[in-house]
Amino acid sequence: MSLTGKRIVITRPAEQAQKFAEQLAAGGAVPVILPLITLQPPENPGLLDAALCHLDAYDWVLFTSATAVPHVIQHTTTDRWPAAHWPSVAAIGPATAHALTDQQIRVALTAERHVAEGLFEALASHTDLRGKRILLPQGDLARPVLAALLRAAGAHVDCVVAYRTVRPAVDPALLAAPFDTITFTSTSAVHNFVDSFDDPLAVIREARVACIGPVTADAAREAGLPLHAVADPHTLDGLIIALEGLFTPP
Repeated sequence: MSLTGKRIVITRPAEQAQKFAEQLAAGGAVPVILPLITLQPPENPGLLDAALCHLDAYDWVLFTSATAVPHVIQHTTTDRWPAAHWPSVAAIGPATAHALTDQQIRVALTAERHVAEGLFEALASHTDLRGKRILLPQGDLARPVLAALLRAAGAHVDCVVAYRTVRPAVDPALLAAPFDTITFTSTSAVHNFVDSFDDPLAVIREARVACIGPVTADAAREAGLPLHAVADPHTLDGLIIALEGLFTPP
């Protein structure tokens, strides 16, 4: 396989990096886990709790990342809101949908384009948004575009923070040995990488940069990083395919 022996840096949170690392290792790569994000509970969990206590007030709950799912579920009183009693639920992509179904939450709609705009398009083509009440549990650094589009379409949107994204201390020794590729799966990881090093380009050296989707890719470009591959589809499986493409001879 084209990834055999390639050292690939994973910048996902530690609790999310292992599965990706195992997939890469199965393909012969040497994963290097460099967490650039730490996930923490919201500073004011009461807002999330209050929204989840009144799920029956909403027509839809939208999940824009798999990360939000466990943070929401742990704040949900399952005896009051069993899976069968949830409002309609939409997911931004297959990984998020799988995270929900693993919690026995039925997913009524999954976006074909795995970005916020794609989720809006899918929902708008599925239902008349005028007057709909929508709960949007997200990370504290989530882009505001989805809520803005929904409100412009006439929906009533409650955005609540389900988790916070914090920059951890970075161990430079993890990148002391040369690596072949660094992967980014969020804009936060890009920003934290740039902020963690005086000269990010010197750290990257000749390595290639791969991003999970267009939003993350835009962040990399804006940060002045080189960009060599963008996953399509915008999933971890798509990212592995993109990585393989980087090292497959023409």
